[in-house]
Amino acid sequence: MTSLTGTMRAVRLSAPGPVDNLRVVALPIPPERDGWVRIRVEAFGLNRSELKLRLGVSVGVEFPRVPGIEAAGTVDAAPAGSGLVPGQKVVAMMGDMGRTYDGGYAEYTSVPLSQVVPVDTDLPWEVLGALPEMVQTAYGSLTIGLDLKPGQSLLIRGGTSSVGLAAAALAAWRGSTVLATTRQAGRLAWLAERGVDHPVLDTGEVASAVRELYPDGVDAALDLVGTPTLPDTLRAVRVHGTACFGGSLSNQYTVRDFSPNEYLPRGVRLAGYFGDAADLPRDVFQEILDAVAAGRLAFPVDRVYDGLEQVPRAHDDMEHDRATGKLVVRVRH
Repeated sequence: MTSLTGTMRAVRLSAPGPVDNLRVVALPIPPERDGWVRIRVEAFGLNRSELKLRLGVSVGVEFPRVPGIEAAGTVDAAPAGSGLVPGQKVVAMMGDMGRTYDGGYAEYTSVPLSQVVPVDTDLPWEVLGALPEMVQTAYGSLTIGLDLKPGQSLLIRGGTSSVGLAAAALAAWRGSTVLATTRQAGRLAWLAERGVDHPVLDTGEVASAVRELYPDGVDAALDLVGTPTLPDTLRAVRVHGTACFGGSLSNQYTVRDFSPNEYLPRGVRLAGYFGDAADLPRDVFQEILDAVAAGRLAFPVDRVYDGLEQVPRAHDDMEHDRATGKLVVRVRH
């Protein structure tokens, strides 16, 4: 609970390592800064990038650090001329949140104005808190990364991840046919129940199964697993189709000794996507929120953790793949 002395509660990562390195501590409330917005955090989603931060995979981060690349809440203080007013609902995401400055695992966070998106919604905080980074990455991958058009076919490698599920929902909503993979046979029906047209069992190789459905290959593919699966994903794409490297659930990012003529199938394009808040326009995000509120669009939330004290448990669940869908922490002031 925020006290009169100007402190707040936050989850701070002392150094890369086990979940015990994530501890609830008292820190000063971030001061007002020109060009920055201070947000009273109500909920935030957990993301694989924060797991990589804790495991020591991320580079260029100084510790101790309050993690968190997204947050949902209300404006507590905003710069003059920003158009934001105290009490206004906003989400914040991406940039260097939780990396070069403290992020969303706190009662309050301060972020550059460019990372803040105002929203007008009555969605519960735990629903709104699940959406910013997940929707931004999925939307950016489909639009900037793949330039996906209505009526095209899309393969999502890593289909049961939160971003994979979000990409499937958005692609279907925009009129595409969706194929999505899972390594667990028991999740195939689960994917079908969530609107995936063709769930595909990932045995380490899916191109042949995809081409049984689409002999010439799919129009587009989003690979969220990483470089171990990317060659096979490329083989599932048609000539003049595009595969997008959009994530690394495997924690492997690099293709060593890359030879284009050997690595890329003939005529298949390879793109990458790593975006920012600006890639999710305010009007697009608002349209998505309205569709969620009306029941026309849904993004699976696996579980909600009540309070900052639950962050270590949530990280442990994320690390050991106990969830299918987004993990969200509801902040209690």
